[in-house]
Amino acid sequence: MIDCLIKKVSVALLAVLFFAGTASGQVLALSTNVVDYVQTGGLNVEASYALQRHWSVGAGMKYDGRGYQKQQLYSLGGRYWPWHIYSGWWLGAKMQYQEFSSAERVTYRTSEGDRIGAGASAGYSRMIGPHFNIDLGLGFWYGSGTYVRYSCPNCGSILSRGSQAFFLPNDILLGLSYIF
Repeated sequence: MIDCLIKKVSVALLAVLFFAGTASGQVLALSTNVVDYVQTGGLNVEASYALQRHWSVGAGMKYDGRGYQKQQLYSLGGRYWPWHIYSGWWLGAKMQYQEFSSAERVTYRTSEGDRIGAGASAGYSRMIGPHFNIDLGLGFWYGSGTYVRYSCPNCGSILSRGSQAFFLPNDILLGLSYIF
């Protein structure tokens, strides 16, 4: 239910961003986080749109379907740029949804569940060319999640289930951006 809602909101936001009327200063950027590729081998992309000189909105997704830690994550948010859009320091906030599945390598216990919450991040974006940026940043997110823990990946014997609040690191960002 929540997954469907997040997807519909994401599609609506992207439609507004791509089909909005043209005005001077509108800029679109696509970015990816290199740390996610190195850490998990997962795919990630974020599209952002400059609303004005100091504000941008964006939608992103991460997907990692291999190994012991599987996840898909969707986010919607915005950034404030004190100096100028896509250049210099920034502060960000976002809402995000994550569906995860993980396994312990030694005990083979597995867990899966959903998380929804809000995040905050900060960083710096350095222009390296007319259309390319390198982004550095750090973020955290807080929210609530539901989980089910199993004794093994195949037998389906449930050890525990429930919900809990969390506070987790979210973005360790070394990103590459292409600015249109």
